[in-house]
Amino acid sequence: MRYMMLIHNDDEAYATAPQEVYAEWAAFNEALNKADAVPGLRLKEASAATTVRSRNGKTDVLDGPYIEAREQLAGYFIIDVPSLDEAIAWAQRCPSVKYGSIEIRPIVDPHS
Repeated sequence: MRYMMLIHNDDEAYATAPQEVYAEWAAFNEALNKADAVPGLRLKEASAATTVRSRNGKTDVLDGPYIEAREQLAGYFIIDVPSLDEAIAWAQRCPSVKYGSIEIRPIVDPHS
């Protein structure tokens, strides 16, 4: 089963993280590559977001994230593992889990 791992971070907490976190990320990315995971990308901080909404024929373009919250979407990666337990194990290894949370979402198979 393929899972999208949505990384949610507190921008302030991550900004003050020790430099070692970058080495942890390098090792984690290497492990993802060896597992043939779809490489993810890091997003700019939530303050750089633009939100577009359309309701009742009116479109609004707003500066900032969709939801004002302490933890915001910060990045993602996709893995293909046999079980949710294995997806959880990958989430536990992700360096960002110390600064926020990892949301695990099963990906719908378009062929089923």
